[in-house]
Amino acid sequence: MNNLAYNTYAQNNVGIESPEKLIEMLYEGTLRFNMQAIRSIQNDDIEKRAYWINRSMAIFIELIQTLDYSHGDVAHYLSGLYNHQIKLLVEANLKNKIENIQEVNGVVKGLLEAWRETTSVAK
Repeated sequence: MNNLAYNTYAQNNVGIESPEKLIEMLYEGTLRFNMQAIRSIQNDDIEKRAYWINRSMAIFIELIQTLDYSHGDVAHYLSGLYNHQIKLLVEANLKNKIENIQEVNGVVKGLLEAWRETTSVAK
């Protein structure tokens, strides 16, 4: 998995063992960024809200770009799911909708749990 996200994280985090660990870190980063966005909405800080939501959306964009469509329908499903999360975040950014961010967090938590289960079984 030779891409921008992996290279960036590899430069900044020597402890990345694998591309599988990177995906886990990206999901965790999304959750952290989304919590900061929620705090920014609660504090009526428009600039920080936009900053944190944009960081979260950038992760989804990177995840979409790294999908491998040669392995069946899962990549197509994830592409649609990631795009829907981006749509929810755009709406959250435009309308201060904390519930949209919370919905995205629910999806990401599910993805993170499934990813951890899948990668632990594969080892």
